[in-house]
Amino acid sequence: MFVDVAKISIKAGDGGSGRVSFRREKYTPDGGPDGGDGGRGGSVIAVVDESMRTLMDFRYKSKYKAEPGEDGGKKNMSGKSAEDLIIKVPQGTIIRDVQTGKVIADLKTIGQRVILAQAGRGGRGNQHFATPTRQAPTFAEKGTSGAERNISLELKMLADVGLLGYPNVGKSTFLAATTKAKPKIANYHFTTLQPNLGVVEAIKGKSFVIADIPGLIEGAKEGIGLGLDFLRHVERTRVLIHVVDISGLEGRDPYEDFCKINIEVFGYNPKLAQRKQIVAANKMDLLYDQEAFVTFKDKLESEGYEVFPISAATGEGLDVLLNRVTSLLDTVGIEALIDESDYYVEPIDTSNEKDIKYFMDGDVYCVEGDYIDRLLYSTNLEDIESLRRFQNALKVSGVFDTLRTMGIVDGDTVRIFELEFEFYD
Repeated sequence: MFVDVAKISIKAGDGGSGRVSFRREKYTPDGGPDGGDGGRGGSVIAVVDESMRTLMDFRYKSKYKAEPGEDGGKKNMSGKSAEDLIIKVPQGTIIRDVQTGKVIADLKTIGQRVILAQAGRGGRGNQHFATPTRQAPTFAEKGTSGAERNISLELKMLADVGLLGYPNVGKSTFLAATTKAKPKIANYHFTTLQPNLGVVEAIKGKSFVIADIPGLIEGAKEGIGLGLDFLRHVERTRVLIHVVDISGLEGRDPYEDFCKINIEVFGYNPKLAQRKQIVAANKMDLLYDQEAFVTFKDKLESEGYEVFPISAATGEGLDVLLNRVTSLLDTVGIEALIDESDYYVEPIDTSNEKDIKYFMDGDVYCVEGDYIDRLLYSTNLEDIESLRRFQNALKVSGVFDTLRTMGIVDGDTVRIFELEFEFYD
C-alpha cells in the first residue's frame, strides 16, 4: 500500500528541574547552596532519509514524545540533557501545523532536517539565587515544558516530468520503455496503484526524473477513484507529458479524454494550467485510420500544444519526444510549490505578561500559565525570602496591575493553581 498522507502528534521533552541542595562536608556543616541545573529535554526533529519511500510508518504509530531532561543534582552537578527524537521522512515531504494549516517545512533534499518541536530548557539550581543578603536560597527553578503540536505530513514526489492520462493508455509501458523502471503492466484499468519513478537519459549527460501519475479519471479532483491520492504528485513536476490512446480501440475519443483529464488536473490546482504540457499520441502501431491522428494533431496544435506520434510498445517516436522534453527542461525553471505566506511563523511573545492567563471562577480571581507554574514551583512558601521573591516577580510581571483592571479589591480571593490567598494592595 502506498501511503502519502499522515497526521501525528509530537511532544518535545520537558526540561529537568533545578535542585535545592546545600554543601554538607565534614568541616562545613552549614555550607552554601550547591544545587545543580536541570538538563535540556529532547527536541523532535524531522530528517529526510533516502531509505524512506512512503509515510507508511506513521500509520502504525501516531504519537511521538521525546525524553525529558534529568533534574539537577547535588554538588553543582547538572542533570543530563535528553537525546533529540529523530523522525525519518521521505524526500519530498511537506509538513504542516494542523492548527494553523501553515507549512513548517518542505523537505526536498536528502539529509535535510528541521526542528518540529523545541525542547524545554532546564531550570536553574538554587546556587544561582544566592545573594549577599540571601545566602541560603531554599528554592530552585522548574524546567520549561517542551513544545507540543499536531502536524500533518504529505508526500509529493520529486520528479521533473509527470505522465498524465487515463488508465490503460500506456503510461506504464511508456515509463518501462524509456527508463529502467519496472512498473506492473497489464491490459486492465488501474494496473498502477502507486506512483512509479524512472530516470531518462535521451541526450548523453542530461538526465531527468519522470513519474507515472496513476488514478486519473473523470471526477478525480473530487476524490473519485484514486485521484486525490495521486494528483498532489503532479504539483512538483516541471513538464507534463499527456499520454492519449490514439488508436481508439476501446471506443474512446482521444480528444475528449485529453480534455477531461486536464479538467481534473487544472481543477485540483489552477497553477498547473500554466505548466508546459506535451501530448504523446500513443499506440500509433494500432491505428488504422491515419486521418484520425491528423485531425487530433491539428486540433491540439491550434490550442497551443505540441503533439508527438509514438508507440511505447515498439519504441516508435520515443527518441524525438524525449529529446524535445530534455531541451524544454533546460528552459523551464523550478516553480515554487509553496508561497512565502503559506509558511508557519513561530509566534513572538510581545506581551509583558509572558504567558499568564487570567479568568474568573465565580468570585475568585484565577491566575495560571507556564510562567506562573515555574515561578510557584521555585518558591518555598515557608521561607520569607522566597515568598518576597515570588511577590516581587508577580508585581514585575504585571499580575497585580492586571488584577486591578479586572476589578479586584482588598479581601478578594486569588487562586494560583492550588494556592489561594486574600488580595491586599
